Amino acid sequence: MSGAVAGSDGRLRCGWAVSSTTYEQYHDTEWGRPVVGEAALFERLSLEAFQSGLSWITILRKREAFRRAFAGFDPEAVATFGEQDVDRLLADAGIIRNRQKIRATIANAQALLSLPDGTTLGSVLARHRPKQGPAPATLIDVPAITPESTALARELRGLGFRFVGPTTAYAMLQATGYVNDHLRDCWVRDAPPMPGEDPGHAGPVPTASIP
Repeated sequence: MSGAVAGSDGRLRCGWAVSSTTYEQYHDTEWGRPVVGEAALFERLSLEAFQSGLSWITILRKREAFRRAFAGFDPEAVATFGEQDVDRLLADAGIIRNRQKIRATIANAQALLSLPDGTTLGSVLARHRPKQGPAPATLIDVPAITPESTALARELRGLGFRFVGPTTAYAMLQATGYVNDHLRDCWVRDAPPMPGEDPGHAGPVPTASIP
C-alpha cells in the first residue's frame, strides 16, 4: 500500500494506518498533531528512540507500560533514575528491555533539564521545522531523513541527547506536528484541530512518523 487507503469507516488514510484499529486511532488522533509541553515531547522522543529497529505497533501496545515504568515520562523524575532503576526496567517485561535505550532515556531527561536558559526541547524542534512542500501522494514521496532532521540530530547530540540520529529526528518532527506528511488524499491532512489543540503550532495541522 503506497497511497491513501480506506480504513474501517471508509475514510481514506495513509496506507500504513489501516492495518489495525490501534494504528488507525493513533493516526487519526495523534500522529502529526501538535504536541505541546516538555514532558509530552520527552515522551515522544523516548518512544521514538525505543522504536528504533522495531515496529511502531510494538511501542503503541506497550505505551501504558512505558508510562508506568518511566514515571509518566516526567523528566525531573526520570533524570534521578539510578542503577537500581535500570535493573528494575531491565526486568520489566512490559517495556522494551534494552539497556542502551533505557540509559539513553535517563540521559535525555538529564539533558532536557540542563538545556540553556531560554531553550526548550520544543524550541529546538521548532528551529528545524522543514518548509512545507507539496502534499505527498504516496508513501514513497515521504522522506525518512531530511537536511533539517540531520541538523536537528546534530544539535540534540550536542546538547547531550542520545539515540537521536537523523531518522529518529525526522520521525520526531513528523509525529509532533512540525511537518505535515499525511498523504494528499488522507482525510486527516486537512482535518480541523482537535479540541484544545493549537492550530498555529506547526502550520498545516497534522504530521507523522511512518512506522
